[in-house]
Amino acid sequence: MSIQILQYEFLGPIPLEEWGPPMEKLVFLILSRDKEKFHVLYVGDCEKTEDKSFFVQHSGYKCWHDNSGSEKSMYLAILPLFESSIEYRQNVVNKIISSYKPICNSANTLEKKPDYVIRKSENTNQDAEKISCLCCGAEMKPEQTLEKSTLFRCTGCGLSDTRIH
Repeated sequence: MSIQILQYEFLGPIPLEEWGPPMEKLVFLILSRDKEKFHVLYVGDCEKTEDKSFFVQHSGYKCWHDNSGSEKSMYLAILPLFESSIEYRQNVVNKIISSYKPICNSANTLEKKPDYVIRKSENTNQDAEKISCLCCGAEMKPEQTLEKSTLFRCTGCGLSDTRIH
């Protein structure tokens, strides 16, 4: 049996109490079952474990139990990724979290900070600032000035760009 989450095909689900070690390099789902429907409670990854009590001792177990209603309603599905890096597995986990928003992952999700920094330009005089075209490298001239931005057009290839004041 298998279950598809996004483009990934997970093995299972099986009742959580039936799982047995070992597990190595995989992404796992903790699901609750309501009649014939499964709900994703938690998404995680595992580097390696041979511990039978891996899930029972997991920090999210109480949340899983509380949100599934009983141990009998908790299910496990796994996505083996034997040749994967921790970064790849975490990327899969993050994709599933952002799409399904599992209730027991909410404590682990911190507001992601952007990978960029916005800096104020020290040179506020746009006339003195020379802007080069990203396409051909020619100079871009201001074409239209609006209230909060200026439209520039390349003198070489005609590409346009908008800059905010």
